[in-house]
Amino acid sequence: MAAGVLNFAQYLGGADNIQIEQIFPSTQRTLNYNFGRNISGWQFSVDHQTIVVDTMTFNRATGEPNFANSNVIGYFASAVISTATYITVVNASSGTVNITIPGNLYTGPILPDARANVPITIVGVTWRDGSSPVQINTHRWAFIQCWEPGVTPGDPSLAAGFNSITVG
Repeated sequence: MAAGVLNFAQYLGGADNIQIEQIFPSTQRTLNYNFGRNISGWQFSVDHQTIVVDTMTFNRATGEPNFANSNVIGYFASAVISTATYITVVNASSGTVNITIPGNLYTGPILPDARANVPITIVGVTWRDGSSPVQINTHRWAFIQCWEPGVTPGDPSLAAGFNSITVG
C-alpha cells in the first residue's frame, strides 16, 4: 500500500470483515453467505447507519476510494433491517443464507459527483452461533452513496435528521 492511501477497512478499523462499494441509493442486492457447516440455531440480524465524510478522493490508477484525509462530520440515525423480510436461510444443514440489502436505506440529498460531504451507508450483518459461549461475528458493508436521477441534489449535512459531530 502506498504511503498516504487509507482504505475503508483501515479507516473504520477492521480487516477482511469490511467491504466497500459505490452504489446508487435505489440499489438492492442479495448477498449469499455460505458458512460451510450446519447453522441450525443461529440467529441473524442486519442494521444500518449513514455517516457523512467531509472529503474523499480516489486512486487514479485503481479507482479505489482513499480516506487518508477524510473525517466523519456527522451521521443519521441507525435502523434495523427486518430479518423476516430480508434474511432467508436457504439450507441450514449446509450453511447457506441469503441476506438482501434493501434499496433506499439512505434517502437524503446527495451532491452529484460528490467528493465533499459524501454519505456512506454502513450495513452490519451479524450472526450468533449456537455454541457455548455464543460466538458473535459481524461483516460490515460500506456503501458510498452516488447521486442518481430521482435523488434530490444537495448537501447531506444540511438535511433533516443530520447529526453533526464536533471534536474538541
